[in-house]
Amino acid sequence: YRPTEVETLLGDPTKAKEKLGWTPKISLAELVKEMVLSDYTAAKRDSLVKSAGFQAYDYHE
Repeated sequence: YRPTEVETLLGDPTKAKEKLGWTPKISLAELVKEMVLSDYTAAKRDSLVKSAGFQAYDYHE
């Protein structure tokens, strides 16, 4: 059984690095920046849609 929402998600890339030779292409800081920018862009879009009188869906429900 796995709950649909978990409190903490932790990952360890050690196995992928050792067995596959995988290395990340971007840093954690860059990943966070991309995620925040994406959320900000979506919020701006939804705000514009709502201000024009249309319904904007809440994707984070």
